[in-house]
Amino acid sequence: MTLRYGFIKGRLTSAPVLKGSPHGRETQYHLRFSMTLKGQRWDAAVNVGTDDARDLLKYKLVDDFRHPLVATLGGAEPGACELTGLHKLPALDFVRSDVLKDTGPWRDSAVIDGADGVEPAAALQRLFETARDKGFDVCLFGRFYTGGGLGIHDVHMNQGSRGSFVHREGHDRNDHNDVWQDGAVFVDAGVSGWTACFTAFHQQFVPTDDLGNAVPGAATI
Repeated sequence: MTLRYGFIKGRLTSAPVLKGSPHGRETQYHLRFSMTLKGQRWDAAVNVGTDDARDLLKYKLVDDFRHPLVATLGGAEPGACELTGLHKLPALDFVRSDVLKDTGPWRDSAVIDGADGVEPAAALQRLFETARDKGFDVCLFGRFYTGGGLGIHDVHMNQGSRGSFVHREGHDRNDHNDVWQDGAVFVDAGVSGWTACFTAFHQQFVPTDDLGNAVPGAATI
């Protein structure tokens, strides 16, 4: 089953806080904060790294991001935009679209032990704090919460994982692979242009098949 996916656009109403959560044998870290969308409070969980050196976060943090997508985001009304099942932009697919064109090489995060100052967590924290202080619009792509509450998570590439994340057609479980469901961060800084952040994990592999699973011979992105 295709998971609920899309983007939210709004403004931060709380400071970003670094929090960890267990994922199997590793702890994944997120920046957690609140956003207001049409008078409703949404929770946001943006992946920024892990304590597992075998599965580090790979990231691209792009200032002055230029792509036709930003015109779409700039013209979008504040709120939640459902993109589930859409196999074209503005839904994101790092493999099947050109959204990563001219964004430079992937960089590796450091191992996060819960301390501040590790990249890209530190840079994203500054970016979100600036967005909150100056009232910038923030767009987050990812998967919507299920089972109650308004929120978005899985703000990273959502294909090419192995093990329990393999997508089996007809299975209705959370966090499986899929195509055109990648997550990302976009911040509209006005005259300074847009800043974008794209992330994936070392243990996600491309290319992928039509279900978003890594094909034989795939390599880390």
